[in-house]
Amino acid sequence: MLPYGRQSITESDVEAVAAVLRGDWLTTGPAVGLFEAELAHWTGGVPCVAVTSGTAALHVAYVAAGVRTGDEVLTSPLTFVATAATAALLGARVVFADVQPDTGNLDPDAAAALLTPRTRVVTAVDFAGHPADYDELRQVTDRAGATLVADAAHAIGAAYKDRPVGALADLTTFSFFPTKTVTTAEGGAVAAADPARLRRAAAFRDHGMVRDPAAQRAPGEGGWHQEVHAFGLNYRLPDVLCALGVSQLRRLERFRARRAELVERYHTLLRDVPGLTLPAQRAYVRPSWHLYPVRVRDGRRREVYERMRAAGIGVQVNYLPVYRHPVFEDLGYRRGLCPRAEEYYAEELSLPLFPDLTDDQQDRVAETLAGILR
Repeated sequence: MLPYGRQSITESDVEAVAAVLRGDWLTTGPAVGLFEAELAHWTGGVPCVAVTSGTAALHVAYVAAGVRTGDEVLTSPLTFVATAATAALLGARVVFADVQPDTGNLDPDAAAALLTPRTRVVTAVDFAGHPADYDELRQVTDRAGATLVADAAHAIGAAYKDRPVGALADLTTFSFFPTKTVTTAEGGAVAAADPARLRRAAAFRDHGMVRDPAAQRAPGEGGWHQEVHAFGLNYRLPDVLCALGVSQLRRLERFRARRAELVERYHTLLRDVPGLTLPAQRAYVRPSWHLYPVRVRDGRRREVYERMRAAGIGVQVNYLPVYRHPVFEDLGYRRGLCPRAEEYYAEELSLPLFPDLTDDQQDRVAETLAGILR
């Protein structure tokens, strides 16, 4: 089965991991700081905190934003469930706003219409690696006095109006799952320009531990002493995975370029296929394509999905609107809440896209899809 996404691992990645295994550090050591510094090169210098997954990054970001019971977190339903679940776990009420019909990103006007005095955070999702409309979303959050969070799990290396993802929102989260543009096997990160939010993020990912005597309540206890002032969790990304991440980040531009090349080839190969809508791109955006999401019209998405997979081509669907998961239905959310997101989901199909996809493999994908739809 040709997968819809997969990691690209080279001997340099293997050697980077092996070097850590031969050294003194496996958990939190020098590779963590190096990885965070390398990542900051891609966020316009905004400092980053490495964590164990993209889900952990969202949890940490919401904590850093001060989300508490009774707050509202407004976000897109066209995303992986973690974008909303991590807010709900903190006691927040998740409010879903509809998406733009062409990009699948959060619609700023829809978000603005749902603001209330309890809106603490607005979370944009850079669907497929195409950045959301951050200038308009910033106007929304400024009006509400809310924090703007970017779920950039798909979008590392992307840019919006010549500004890098990571420098557009108050807090930005990344994912380094194997299908993403760069991988640490499992891993994520939070970028935060505000020093106080960065400190909260760093503390929460390490049990809330306070080791600096100047910040402790009982600094005279002894050299071994450490304190917890606010609860946290163990979300530390270990050295062995950060070493892989450093090696991967140093090839990020190459990964991005190959993905962009494959996207242009798909555009050419599929532009005349009937019943198919190709992904949109804003003129002021430089995507970092994680997915190639086509829309299969005329109610044929399931048929195409099944026939493509029967042909050995691992297409995927991204995503079931979050409020349709039973856990949210049990909280009272109902279908039809965001009609444009539902329409997008009903037609969306992600075609294989990863740097090691060959032209011949891509040609087979396009020919098979065209043969089904013609």
